Amino acid sequence: MASVENVRVLTSVTGANGKEVRDFDAATVTSLVSTGEVGTPSGKLSSLGDEKAHAQTFHALQERVNSVNQEVCEAGDENSFFVCDLGEVQRLHAYWRAKLPRVHPFYAVKSNPNPKVLQLLAQMGVNFDCASKSEIEMVLELGVCPSRIIYANPCKASSFIRFAKDKQVRKSTFDNVEELAKIKKYHPDSELLLRIATDDSTAKCRLSTKYGCAMENVDQLLAKVKELGLNMVGVSFHIGSGASDFSTFYKAVRDAREVFDRASGRFGLQNVRILDIGGGFQLETFGESSYALNVALEEFFPPRDGEEAVTIIAEPGRFFAASPFTLACHVIAKRAHNDRESMLYINDGVYGNMNCILFDHQEPLPRVLYHDQRFHYLDDKATSPKKSPSCQIKASIWGPTCDGLDCITKEYYFKHDLVVGDWLYFPVLGAYTSSAATQFNGFEQAVDIIYINSASEL
Repeated sequence: MASVENVRVLTSVTGANGKEVRDFDAATVTSLVSTGEVGTPSGKLSSLGDEKAHAQTFHALQERVNSVNQEVCEAGDENSFFVCDLGEVQRLHAYWRAKLPRVHPFYAVKSNPNPKVLQLLAQMGVNFDCASKSEIEMVLELGVCPSRIIYANPCKASSFIRFAKDKQVRKSTFDNVEELAKIKKYHPDSELLLRIATDDSTAKCRLSTKYGCAMENVDQLLAKVKELGLNMVGVSFHIGSGASDFSTFYKAVRDAREVFDRASGRFGLQNVRILDIGGGFQLETFGESSYALNVALEEFFPPRDGEEAVTIIAEPGRFFAASPFTLACHVIAKRAHNDRESMLYINDGVYGNMNCILFDHQEPLPRVLYHDQRFHYLDDKATSPKKSPSCQIKASIWGPTCDGLDCITKEYYFKHDLVVGDWLYFPVLGAYTSSAATQFNGFEQAVDIIYINSASEL
């Protein structure tokens, strides 16, 4: 089934319609956030969309659901599908610029390599964090200059290093002596960033257990860079995803400052001019994380005479990828235990577009989209994670595969007694979802994506 498309890019460059259109006003977005005029009806800042944006998302969901007749449709016509609001990507970019004006984002392609999202980000001037040969190829195919890519994987295959050299991708991270030896041999013109370990103990997805040089080993690597005559241009770190203690930003920026000073003072490495603060940013906590980060940057990397002494970059993925995407799923089966408790089976799950439950510690929130010949989009009283006066019917939700691990939620409460043929939707589900979907059990996961742009008339 063909995707529905309504794509028009609103940036300061030429839009998809060939005409120059104005950029999003960052101040306007910030104002909407501060006054609570955006987000979901529950008040939680899970998106920057206003009522108009939600209305367009609903229209796309409604149009697709109404086109499916489960009694006569072809096999697979009732498959799950995404609605992607490219206008939300633009709002997120404006919000980033408003909160972190000194920090240039390099989008983490791994979070969601959707081609239209990549193209829009590229048009808005966002650069790219790639971790593999395929991701680099994907970005270069958009016509992006190799200088706008950082190969942010500290441990790379030798053939991938040669590939980066062939494609003139120079910026790359490292955290060990052995990686430096490979780079010296296969890509000696690399512009290297030393990745340091951080305290990511409060993060849901910890990364410093796998990557990052401990501070006590930094001098060894700086000495090796000097010995090999390589070009070290910066320092990088990542505090992990889903962190709850943003004081870790302060500690990480402080440690990075120390590495900058050691590199130039002790080892004469004078080209260290890039600070990469990594990723893990979430819209829900961006106000807190950006504030903590700005405090640390002002103390340890302040501008000099109004000019930036260093180039500050970041690697946000989920910040740009999560909220633009809404997943709709069909209830394909039901097992009722009694009139107040049942098991619902839907046509997507942890082996498909909700693998984020296993790999990214996410908890997708089911919402009722269609029941009893009516749509219930944005009806907060129709679902609840706990039993409430309006939600008395308990259900567990399961994916379509034969694996007992394929469970979306073991307990959720509904206002309505859902039946086969109903539809659920899951908002804010674009990050680390489709990018890791499998075809386990033979279920096709290349689902349709319906594109809208709620910014197209602003």
